[in-house]
Amino acid sequence: MRPGPRRSISQADIVDAAFEILEQKGFAAVSVRGVAASLGLTPTALYTYFPSKNALLRAMVEHLLSTVDVGAISGAGAISGADAASGAEATWRDRVHAHAAALRARLGEHVGAIVLVTSGPLDGPHALGLNEALVAGFVADGMPHADAARAAHAVRAYVLGVAALDAAGRAGDPAGASPATADDTLWSDAAAFPLTEATTSLPGDGFGWGLDRLLDGFARLAA
Repeated sequence: MRPGPRRSISQADIVDAAFEILEQKGFAAVSVRGVAASLGLTPTALYTYFPSKNALLRAMVEHLLSTVDVGAISGAGAISGADAASGAEATWRDRVHAHAAALRARLGEHVGAIVLVTSGPLDGPHALGLNEALVAGFVADGMPHADAARAAHAVRAYVLGVAALDAAGRAGDPAGASPATADDTLWSDAAAFPLTEATTSLPGDGFGWGLDRLLDGFARLAA
């Protein structure tokens, strides 16, 4: 008879071990067998905590999103900076910006986070809670429910897209990379891409600008 799971192991321990593998070896290495081995368990024992690899991945996604504050979208505790000093309440647009920035930052904290959050439907409690708060905010701002749901989807898609580009940029520019090589020069020929080359030194990365353009369109729709 095989031994059962050790009582000292919790679901949180398993998720932490899975994230450690994600950081060290990448998304493809996250498996029930690999996580079980890292904790000194058999795969069968691990299945008593998570019935499938998909269940483990969903738990990882939920853990990732659990620290993105829903209150920052709903307005609870969302007053900061100049607003806090003046006693003014953050506007809905400010809260969407705060939420988008927090989600982008959270996705940037883990190697492979983008692959993880796109490995299945975002239908866990934390994922649904974030979406619910976005939809509710758009409804409160004057949008019909159906349009508010589409607007929330567009904001999430925008943040995930930018986070994916962030991840691609980090992968292409690892810490300690050597100066430009011949291959770098080949793919950065200024003469071939003059419009792109002329805008590479613009301040910021355009994240807030792009989100504002989305919100401008939503505001016109609500009006």
